[in-house]
Amino acid sequence: MSEQLWGGRFSKTTDEMINEFQASISFDKRMYHEDIAGSIAHASMLAKCGIISEQDKQDIVRGLRDILAKIEKGEFSFEVALEDIHMNIEKRLTEAIGEAGGRLHTARSRNDQVALDTHMYVRRQVVEVQRLILDLQKALVETAEKYSDVIMPGYTHLQRAQPILFAHHMLAYFSMLCRDYDRFSGAYERADIMPLGAGALAGTTFPIDREFVASQLAFDKIYMNSMDAVSDRDYIMEFLSAASLLMVHLSRLSEETVLWCSREFSFIELDDAHCTGSSMMPQKKNPDVSELVRGKTGRVMGHLMAMLATVKGLPLAYNKDLQEDKEGVFDAIDTVKFSLAVYAQLLRGMKVNREVMHRAVTEDFSNATDLADYLVKKGMPFRQAHAVSGQAVHSCIEQKKWLEDMTMDEFKKLSPLFEADVKEAILPETCVKNRNSLGGTSYEQVELQLELAKKTMHRQTEEIAGHESKQKKIE
Repeated sequence: MSEQLWGGRFSKTTDEMINEFQASISFDKRMYHEDIAGSIAHASMLAKCGIISEQDKQDIVRGLRDILAKIEKGEFSFEVALEDIHMNIEKRLTEAIGEAGGRLHTARSRNDQVALDTHMYVRRQVVEVQRLILDLQKALVETAEKYSDVIMPGYTHLQRAQPILFAHHMLAYFSMLCRDYDRFSGAYERADIMPLGAGALAGTTFPIDREFVASQLAFDKIYMNSMDAVSDRDYIMEFLSAASLLMVHLSRLSEETVLWCSREFSFIELDDAHCTGSSMMPQKKNPDVSELVRGKTGRVMGHLMAMLATVKGLPLAYNKDLQEDKEGVFDAIDTVKFSLAVYAQLLRGMKVNREVMHRAVTEDFSNATDLADYLVKKGMPFRQAHAVSGQAVHSCIEQKKWLEDMTMDEFKKLSPLFEADVKEAILPETCVKNRNSLGGTSYEQVELQLELAKKTMHRQTEEIAGHESKQKKIE
């Protein structure tokens, strides 16, 4: 006869290879805290409803807390033969307290138990990710304020386009991270639904109190359909989707970091602590952190694709395929948290070469649009002004000089509308200052963006504190 806790119907023990193949303990043991918290809440509910005795409940809670202490001290041995975190804890509990341990699983299935653990784990991890997003946002704001007067080329098609403030460029990533933060808030909301009490798929015959359990575990909502409760993995896919978009944004920042610290750009210098050298070439200083984050982006995106593919063909309700939900999301969580933490450090250690950036915007034609705008403000139609500015650029290229080097006679030959103030109008500082439309790169608009960023971070800080307060109630 099988020695498994579910083995009553079986006359043979499970093949060892099958045990290893189906076991999830190697990765789901990280949910031990959630599993124990869920079991304590379940046992308390069973006693409240008169399904088990108060003494049994006290023995169960004491035994579970002893197991928690042993796990956290590294004194708990997980067994592959017991398959998963749930069976490992229940078996050890029953060994420790006897018959009362066998009553814990009353009115509960591993299907709704694992769903509960995963909901709680993802919910907690969302908050940790959001706190790291917030710290990276702070690093971006700090960097923007530190170099608030630095002008750099803005690019389209990786060609110099128009002068912008370096701070404006940094705050573009801040805006991306705001959307990422909000997407994780959505994932939190979908994870904050309590599935326990759904049983295997159809509920239970016992008079349980699901609202009590939800209150004990700080859930705002309860699944109202038991089949949906045990089969829903939307919140995991939503987490992976948010994580993938976040990593795409970090990958874009990584690509620019790699370009900017190259000799060809020399816009920035990374701290030695965030780079490595070459085993062969003594002069090398490689931006490994940025390259690793850029590379790990595909890994997180892959976990999303894998999860979508796993769920797309599953009939209701629970299927063993859903065990595949954990390794991918666990790895994505670790990857995202590492990437966010290391990038905040990288930005705080980064130095901006303001002279190189300034030289870049004075030795190019990124002020050509401003030359055209100057003529428009003098009354010339934009299309005609565009053509005149293009002719000025063509003439300068032939003469190997820049627009600032043109004489007033040369300007006048192109249009009589040019006056002496054109020289001032095409300076990089003027080009930046005049782009004062809402959301633009002007000093005034960037200052407004910084004010809004700080208000956003204050709101996020309060929201995170609220979620962490809920978490403490469980602990």
